[in-house]
Amino acid sequence: MQKLSIFAVSALLCAAFSTGAHAAGGEIAVIVKTVNSNYWQNVQKGANAALDGAKGYTMTFQGPAAESDITAEVNMVENAVNRHVAGIVLAPSDPDALVPAIKKAWEAHIPVVLIDSALSDAGKQYYQSFLSTDNEKAGELCAQALIDRVGQSGKIALMSYVPGAGSEIGRVGGFKKYLAAHSKLQIVGPYYSQSQMATALNQTTDVLSANPDLKGIFGANEPTAVGVGRALKQTGKAGKVVAIGFDGNQDLQNFVRDGTIQGIAVQGSYQMGYKGIQTVVNVIEHKSVAKDIDTGVVMVDKQNLDSSTAKNVLY
Repeated sequence: MQKLSIFAVSALLCAAFSTGAHAAGGEIAVIVKTVNSNYWQNVQKGANAALDGAKGYTMTFQGPAAESDITAEVNMVENAVNRHVAGIVLAPSDPDALVPAIKKAWEAHIPVVLIDSALSDAGKQYYQSFLSTDNEKAGELCAQALIDRVGQSGKIALMSYVPGAGSEIGRVGGFKKYLAAHSKLQIVGPYYSQSQMATALNQTTDVLSANPDLKGIFGANEPTAVGVGRALKQTGKAGKVVAIGFDGNQDLQNFVRDGTIQGIAVQGSYQMGYKGIQTVVNVIEHKSVAKDIDTGVVMVDKQNLDSSTAKNVLY
């Protein structure tokens, strides 16, 4: 079979979403990894704000009870396709498991905009734009912040969340790579909380008990970092073991303020929701969009916690 040039393939993909198969207006389905997290609720706030400026559109917002319930998220996407929504904004909980569902959306001429986490290469042709933190750079930023505070040698613990999630691969990968290139720090872990705060608390408590010489710890997402902070307080190690967290809810802000956690890398979660809606509306209305959009990250510590830069991303 004759091979198509990359330009021809691009033209075909553009044609698939400019045939008038979906008119402007209608339901936009926003499907996230879980609804039980301030991070995703902040995404919802951004999406709601963007919807106010998108006349003729309605929005549904849903996600599983837990990030680890990948099957439930797949079903949500398939249900959205079956009810012929105008567009989908999706934070995929697994880079491979969501690909068949996204393919169904593509075949039904329903545009898909990804936020937060990537799909594997097999799914790249089925979505129109991807909005996220550059998770590898964010992981590097966290590693640098930890090295700055604990030095070049010793033991640090890596408390992660859901293995194989797109954001986790980039974030933890960037963290480990930077640590290996710029220090001789020994990593204990990684441990996976499945994005459950109570699990992270128990895991961190055990790690602190088994490693009395631990110098630092990294909590790689919101519920994990909150669990780390609570474990440090409960074990009397707050301020004695350096902690770097990820995301910026009120619990984490309080931990930074009282010195339990020394720094948090905060993503533009509100922007993911806001720009996610704007982007999918642009696709529906046949306007050009970028394939990749960086929504940024800010390292927040006690010194800049009350700055306007930090307040723009904290929630």
